[in-house]
Parts: sequence; C-alpha cells; structure tokens
Amino acid sequence: MNKVVLAYSGGLDTSVAVAWLKEQYGAQVVTLTVDLGGGSIREGVERRAMSAGASKAYVVDARETFVSQYVWRALQAGAVYQGAYPLATALARPLLAQLLVEVAQKEGADAVAHGCTGKGNDQVRFDVAVHALDPGLEVIAPMRVGMGLTRDQEIDYANQRGIEIPITKASPYSIDVNLWGRSCETGVLEDPWVTPPADAYEWTVAPADALDPVDIVIGFEGGIPVSIDGERLESVELVQRLHDLGGRHGVGRIDHIEDRLVGIKSREVYEAPAAVILHTAHHALEGLVLSKEQLRFNHLVGNEMAQLIYDGLWFSALSRDLRTYVMSSQRVVSGDVRIRLDHGQAIVAGRRSPLSLYDKSLATYDEGDAFDHASAVGFIEIFGLPLRVEAARHGAVGKHHGAAWTWTDPLLAELPATVTEQEPVAG
Repeated sequence: MNKVVLAYSGGLDTSVAVAWLKEQYGAQVVTLTVDLGGGSIREGVERRAMSAGASKAYVVDARETFVSQYVWRALQAGAVYQGAYPLATALARPLLAQLLVEVAQKEGADAVAHGCTGKGNDQVRFDVAVHALDPGLEVIAPMRVGMGLTRDQEIDYANQRGIEIPITKASPYSIDVNLWGRSCETGVLEDPWVTPPADAYEWTVAPADALDPVDIVIGFEGGIPVSIDGERLESVELVQRLHDLGGRHGVGRIDHIEDRLVGIKSREVYEAPAAVILHTAHHALEGLVLSKEQLRFNHLVGNEMAQLIYDGLWFSALSRDLRTYVMSSQRVVSGDVRIRLDHGQAIVAGRRSPLSLYDKSLATYDEGDAFDHASAVGFIEIFGLPLRVEAARHGAVGKHHGAAWTWTDPLLAELPATVTEQEPVAG
C-alpha cells in the first residue's frame, strides 16, 4: 500500500491514527477534513494533521453541498428515522464518503480510512458508500482492526511521537455535530431511565427557560425552504438562522431509543432546532397542496428513504429512484407556513399557498357553502355497495334478536359487552 486518505476530524483518535497508519502500513497518509457546519471543524486542524505525520492535508467547506444536495432531499421526502431522528449524522456520511473517494482518486491512493468503531452505524455507512463509488478502494478502520488504544494510551502514543493533540477536558459523551443536528450518547445516557442532564445539551435552552413565544413565516418553493419572514436566504444561512432561533426557544430536543443498524437498541439524545422546525413546516404545507393519495404514498416513501439513509444506502438504486419520485411530488409544494416557537415546541399556526387544494366554499358550514349535500346520498350508496353485498352473501356482522345483539364475527364474539340494557327514557 502506497497511500491512504484518512477522514480526519482533528481529534485525538484520528490524530493518532495518522501515525498508526504510517507505521502499520508503511504508507503516506493524506488527511481530509470536511466542514459541515455546526462547529464540526476544529481550529488549526490542517496544522495538527501535518504535525501528526500527514503528507498532505485537505480542508473542504462542504456546507452548501451538504444542505442543498443531502439535507433538502431528506426534507422533501419527509425522511425522519423511526419518527424521531432527522438523520443529521447519517446524511453527512455519504457526502464524506464521496469526498474521500474523490481525494483518493486525485491522489492515486490505494485505500481510504475512517475513525469508526466496530459497534456503531457509521462504519457500515462509510464502507458501503465508498465501495459503491469505487469498488477498487480498500477501506481501513484503525479503531476496528487493531489500534484499539485507551484514551490515556493514545495520549502517551501521541506524546512519544511529538504529535500535536487538542488538550481538552474529556467529555463524558460521544458527540457528533453538523449544521443539521447534534447527536449525544454514552455516559449516563446509556440508562434509558435517567433524564438527560443539562450538560448533554449545548444548542438549546431548557424549554422552561426559553424566550417568549414568537411566530415566524417560512417560505417554500418546490418543497425547499427559501425564506424566513419574507427575506430570501441562501441554504446554509437559512438553516443557521433557524438553528439559532430555535435553540433560543428550546426547540429541537429529541430523546430517542433507536434501533441501530448493527442490531442493538441505543439511547440517543439529539438537538436539531432547524430540522424540527423545517420538517414541521414542510409537513403542514404538504397537507395543504397534495392529494390524499399522494400524502398516503409519500408517508411510505419517507419511511423507506429514512431507512435507506440510516442504513448507509444513499447510493443504492432504490434510493436514487425514490429521490427522483420525491422531486416530482414536490413540484407543487410551494407556499408559506407560519410556525410558533413556544417553549420547546414548533407549532403550526397557519399555512397558505397559491396551489392549495383547500377550497373554503366547499369546506365551510356557514353561508356560501357550495357543497351539494344531496349528492352525498348517491356517494354513500355507491361507496357502501361492497359492504352491503358482503353482508347479503356472507351474513351481517351483527344481528339483532329482540333486546340483544348476536355477533356472528368470531373475532367480535370475544369482545366484552359494551351495550347495557336500560329502560327507555320517556320523551
């Protein structure tokens, strides 16, 4: 092996991994650090990589690509894993894998490497995505194939080799951040009965301590948010603005028991202010402009997309095909949604769209009602026809014998009685 490209965060693990890869494989190590926002990039990361022994250090600002090509696609699909997790970390991995492959091909590298352990989801996401993009590249995970040092051993290893490492207080948690969300696990959070302590959160105030409620209006075009309170914003700035605003109002805290890809349940605490606000608003707008059939099917597609993203299958054929459908379904998802940020909640307060399928003249019960009530008789006649035929041929579900009901359905026969005999009340 001549050269390996390492996904480099600038932390202790990956700094030590630079030297370890050189020693174990006798290869040049090129590092790649990607800025995905949210504080994901450390100060002086390029200098630290070189001090650890890297032959070259790439630092790439991929925030706009991350939001426009990954985050917005998941938002349009309504992809939220198990109804709770907005997939912040999972969405970043295919982009990181893509950039690793691009640098590896540019540098003529034989392999790429990452700092994932053998117990989490990310190892699968990196390995699968890299091999989908370039099956000829080898994938090395030092934490999984032998490096396996304790924190103190890593510090000693770095000091012995003159590697510059960040001198910080060891966090009791394992944390990953990008612009779309922050994940926090391990430590006391491994007991699902324990309330997450205050230090598990960094981006959001406690809901009880939040600012007074405020309304904001989010504008969408084709299922993509483009403005806040009428001000058009670029993608990264829009997410950042909602991130800051939501955090001040305590919006975006998620405490989730999650089914990991590797087959275990894990307690995860997330902060995702912008994601929670935008998913809430997007879902509300879809309800206004999409048909009943589209909404039903989109729910299935959103769940499938969430599973594919979570499992690291962004580059699979099914994922690509579903994203094409989603983009088509979103062509009419344009309009405004008013969201109230109120002590930890993002509440839909109003929605409007020039493409709305809501017709007040049909919905109202007041003066101006344009709905033909008489037509309901014929509709019910046709709609109920299959059930009447079934009852005539197979027997009615319930038959009335005097004062008692006899249930002919064997499943219903097991139900307890819910109607008690009473004397009729004189009118």
